[in-house]
Formats: sequence, C-alpha cells, structure tokens
Amino acid sequence: MILACQDICKAFVTGDVLIDVSFHIEEKEKAAIVGVNGAGKTTLLKILMGELPCDSGSVYIAKNTEIGYLSQHQTVLEENTIYEELLRVKQDVLELEREMRAAEEAMRHASGQELSRLMERYSAVSQEFEQRDGYACRSEITGVLRGLGFSEEDFSRRTSDLSGGQKTRVALGRLLLSKPNLLILDEPTNHLDMDSIAWLENYLLGYPGAVLIVAHDRYFLDRTVTKIIELENCRARVYSGNYSAYAEKKAQLRAAQLAAYLNQQREIQHQEAVIEKLRSFNREKSIKRAESREKMLAKIDRLERPAEVHDQMSLAFEPETLSGNDVLTVTGLSKSYPSLPLFEDLHFEIKRGEKVAIIGNNGTGKTTLLKILNGLVQPDSGSFRFGAGVEIAYYDQEHQVLHMEKTLFQEISDTYPNLNNTKIRSVLAAFLFTGDDVFKRIQDLSGGERGRVSLAKLMLSQANFLILDEPTNHLDMVSKELLENALNHYTGTVLYVSHDRYFINRTASRILELTGNTLLNYIGNYDYYLEKKDALRSLYLPAQDVSADTGRGDASSKQDWQQRKEQQARLRKISSSLKRTEEEIAQLEQRDKEIDQLLTQEDVYTDVARCAALSKEKEELSDSLLALMEKWEELESALSQEQEGQPS
Repeated sequence: MILACQDICKAFVTGDVLIDVSFHIEEKEKAAIVGVNGAGKTTLLKILMGELPCDSGSVYIAKNTEIGYLSQHQTVLEENTIYEELLRVKQDVLELEREMRAAEEAMRHASGQELSRLMERYSAVSQEFEQRDGYACRSEITGVLRGLGFSEEDFSRRTSDLSGGQKTRVALGRLLLSKPNLLILDEPTNHLDMDSIAWLENYLLGYPGAVLIVAHDRYFLDRTVTKIIELENCRARVYSGNYSAYAEKKAQLRAAQLAAYLNQQREIQHQEAVIEKLRSFNREKSIKRAESREKMLAKIDRLERPAEVHDQMSLAFEPETLSGNDVLTVTGLSKSYPSLPLFEDLHFEIKRGEKVAIIGNNGTGKTTLLKILNGLVQPDSGSFRFGAGVEIAYYDQEHQVLHMEKTLFQEISDTYPNLNNTKIRSVLAAFLFTGDDVFKRIQDLSGGERGRVSLAKLMLSQANFLILDEPTNHLDMVSKELLENALNHYTGTVLYVSHDRYFINRTASRILELTGNTLLNYIGNYDYYLEKKDALRSLYLPAQDVSADTGRGDASSKQDWQQRKEQQARLRKISSSLKRTEEEIAQLEQRDKEIDQLLTQEDVYTDVARCAALSKEKEELSDSLLALMEKWEELESALSQEQEGQPS
C-alpha cells in the first residue's frame, strides 16, 4: 500500500464537503476519483498533498514515496524554452554525462595511478549513467513532447510565450519524465487533443508506479484505471473496475437500494393500515395489539430514498417540424488564414436523422467549419446549402450567442416571447436555476452555468437540426449522460464537434475526421473509427500527411507541403470528375432502358413519328455513352497514375 486515507472530514462555511472519506491505493495501481462538479475532488487532492488541512481523519503515505502532482494551474520557469524546461528533470543524469566527458578529457593527459583512478571512476559513472537510461535521455524528452502534441519547431519556444493550456502540457511532460512512485493528476486530459490523450493513455498503462487521477473523460478512465473512488453526498464509495464497470455497478446498487426502500415503504404502509384497523375495533385487546405494532414500527431503521440518477437537469429535445431528407450539402468548402491552412475543397452531405461528429486535432478548423455553416465566418471558396424545412439551433462553446448584459430570465423571454413567466421559471429550474438565480447576468455566470443556459435555449428552440460545438465542456458526468440520452432520443439531425470520445461513442452514427486539410468519413461510432482510421488514413492521405497530422513525425519543408497540397488537389479534382462521369453514364443508361420499354408499348410503336423520335434519341444516347465511357477510362487511368505517384 502506497497511500491511504482514513475518515477524512472537511467542511467550509457553506457546509460539509467530505465526511469520513476512506480509501487506499496499492503500489502500481491505477485509480480515479469521480463525482459531480463541487463534490470535493480537488479539495481531497489538496488534502492528500498537504496543501489543505483536513478537519479530522488521517492520510498515510508509505516511506520513501515520491509523489508527482499535476494541478489544474501550473507554473513553469518563464526564461526556459519548452525543451529546457523538460531537460531540468534530467539534471542529475546530465551531471553524470558532464562528469563522463570531463573524465574522458582528463584521461587523455593522465598516466600511471592517476589514469587508473580516472578509469575506475569513469567506469562507475558510466555504469550509473547507463542504468539511469542516460543514453536515451534526450530521445525520451523528445518522445514525451511529441506525444503531448508539441512539434520540433515548438521545442525552442519560450515558456513565457505559451498559453495556460500549453504550460499545463509542459508541466505534465516534466512530471511524467520525473517518474515518481505515485502520480496524482487533476484533469490531465484538459488541453490535449485526441492523439495526445491516446498517447497519454498508453504511457500511463505502462507506467511502473501508482496513478491517482481526477478526470471527466470517461473514455480515458475506461482505458487507464482499475479502481473508481466515487465522491457523492460528501462520502466516498470504492468500486473495482474501470468507469463502465463502475457505472453498471452503481446502477445495480441504486436499483437494489430503491427496491429495498420501496419494499420497506410498502411494509410500513401495511403495518400502519393494520394499526389503524385494530384501533377502529375499539377493544382492549385490539388496542394493545395496535400499540405493540406501533412500538415495533418505531424501532425500524428507516431507509432513505436513494437520490435520483437524473435529478440534476431535465433535458429533452424534440423538433417541431420534420425536415426534408437532405439536411446539409457542402461543396468545395475551403478556408485558410495567413500561415495557417485549415481545410480545402471539403465535400460532404448530411441526411435527416443522422448524428454526425466532427473530430480532429487542435487547429484543424473544426470550430471554424461550424462557424461557416452558421454564417459567422466566410469561407475562402465553396458553398453549402440547407435542405427543405431545415431549422437550425447552434450551441457555441464560446457562448457568443448569449447576450452577456442580459439576465437569465431576459435571455429566455427575449428569445421566446410567447413563453409566460411560469414556463420560463420552470425551464430554468429544470437547468438548476431557481429563486433569484434567474436574475443573474450572463456575464456573471461560470462557464458551466453559461453552458446550461445555452442548453436550455437549445431545448426550447424545437429545431430539427442541432449544430453543437463542444457541448460537453464544463458538464459533469451526470449532465453529460443526460445530454447523451437526450440526443439519442432526438428525432432530428445533429452535427457536432467534440473531444469527448465516450460521448462520441454513445451518440455518433457517423464520424468526419478533419485531417490533412480534408475530411475522412467513417460510418460508425468512435470504436469503429479507432478500428478503421489507420487503413483510411493510409488509403486517402499521403504518408507524410498522416505522420504530420498526428504530430508525431518530422515536419516537412514548405516546398514538400506545397507539392503534396497540389497533388491532393489534382486527386480530388480527378475523383470528382470521375464521380460525375459515372453519374452521367448511369442517367443515360437509365434513359436508354426507358426508351426500350416505351418501344414495346403498342401506342408508341404504332405512332410512326414518336417511334422515329425515340429511335433518334436512342442513337444519340449511344454516341454520348460511348464518349462518356472513353472519358471514364481516361479519368480512371489518370487517377491510377496520380495514386502511384504519391510519395511512400
């Protein structure tokens, strides 16, 4: 056992936060602390780290245990580069290397006993250097930085120029390289893209020490932990297994608790009815029997009704009208900024009822694409159109669609003037805004509270096409599950951007991956995407683009990038022409069959003029088909040559 908590209690002015919290972590164990926002997770971590005293209880840490702690707000040395900041962790190894070099230089000029002494010392130092993986030191730093999404060009950037999220990534890299016996990580997946999170998962799975994590990323927890410590109603309950196993066991436990509560309530009601009946007889014996039953009833240890799983928010989407089958058609859409090409010549369609997730690394243009579809940003080229009867509702992760100067009540009433005061209050109450909360200004709300207001507006819109940008940001796990269930029961169409892989896995029927300046289409959820992504990337992206997009390969020169870009453009153009040619051939062949069918009908073949016109049209069709088939062969040959010419 490397860490143990025994009966930890903590209260603030507002009330109890932790009551008799107990759990332990074994060596090499991977565990997670979960709970809704405000459950006390970060408070517990601060108590474990000695940053905050507990009111009662104790924390035990095994002797010689080195703890590495990643908080949500990290500091780094501002004067260092990113690479130098991680190199700091290896100072002891670098000191050994400097001693080896100094000894090598000294041995060139030494002889006799002095040389023997230097050689003996050199042998000891080099052995220790090798044992501490000194020869792999710099490559290990490079691997961690790449894994966390930094390119080699980033290595020389000053940490003072980094954003808060980038500094947290640097701090995480520094912590991983230090390899303490116990890693304590508070929201380690924040500020990481999907590839970096997947890298971190694999790193932690092979980590030789123990790991304790606080995270809302359920897919990450499924992959990395074998124990869940749940904080609920100030108390802790420990579950073995990953997040999915915990969720299943918790549901079973709650069902058993509810059944026991309902059985006890039925028994109490039965006894109360019997007591009332005995008293109604108004006989001495019956009254004594009633009193005896009352005493027995008073001794019962009454169970509390278990809290509802979904009592945090009430969330349900329902479109008012049905859209046409074609909801969205995007043709040749491109967008770039100076020195930052995002995407080029995007083509895709969305049909009614689809739940489509757009995924991709940070900076690939996912949010920009949604803003283009909502008219907030203009594309460089291309077009898009919405189908018949499509009514859009947009959820913006930056909440720019909210009016910061308005109160919550005004935000809802101004958007939906037909709602009366009672209806507005009840809708806001369903999203946990009660009493005077409804008169708070939007600008005074937290990110999570603004998200709930946006969800309330989204629900009231009754739109049939929801466009959502990171809808699970700032939501706790229960609220995420509520949103998942609402979207799964929604009969309209959904297009969303998300980094929440568990959410994507539960809600998406199709995934569009924005990578290599283009889109790859996967007909399935996130698990299907993981299964197929390597095959599709290698098929539709040049090898350099696949490596560059993951952020784990060497950067190509500007000229190479331009050549690949031009080649991709040629491939897309040929593929588009080939598709149009095939469609034209199919249309002409269909018309040729229709003419053959018409010529078998008596009212047609007895009409000489019409019969002649159809015969002439059939000849023209034959000539056109011949020309189109020749064109198809040329395009197919050109496509094959272009594909063969791709760099390997």
